[in-house]
Amino acid sequence: MSLIRIFAVAMLGVALLVASPMSAQQPPAPNPLDDVPKIMPFDVPYGAPITLERAQAAISAVVAESKKRDWKMNIAVVDSGGNLVAFQRMDGAQLASIQVSEHKARAAVIYRRETKAFENAIQLSHYNYALSLDGMIASRGGIPLVEGGKLIGAIGCSGGAGSQDEVVCKIGAATIK
Repeated sequence: MSLIRIFAVAMLGVALLVASPMSAQQPPAPNPLDDVPKIMPFDVPYGAPITLERAQAAISAVVAESKKRDWKMNIAVVDSGGNLVAFQRMDGAQLASIQVSEHKARAAVIYRRETKAFENAIQLSHYNYALSLDGMIASRGGIPLVEGGKLIGAIGCSGGAGSQDEVVCKIGAATIK
């Protein structure tokens, strides 16, 4: 064997000896359970369904605020089972927003969270999570209605920009607290 080959084999041996202890000192692999929440997020128990009277009061608050701002809204209130309890379309509100307001309200109640959470998920490129959920809508303006720590329904508003829908929807939701 030539001197160059012996030297190359020796260098390879030294490299392997030096690399072995370095790989042994690598930090341990992360535990996949480290990212698992200790408590369930959005774990609000379902309660008795919202009454028609209370649903109409929430809608009236949205309509009053929307009129002040000259915004034309569609407002839907669903009960704790996702069933439509009350709906109002303000004069001149866009027709496409009728179904969107109902969809926002249903998504907010079945997933027990504001629909803004899904909008945020899409914006943060969490497509696999958000787009795989049945009945999800990634648009602000769906707000759960919680009373006494229990989910009694949800309100959905549509007709303006998502931020406008959210502003007036929160005013309607505030009538329940």
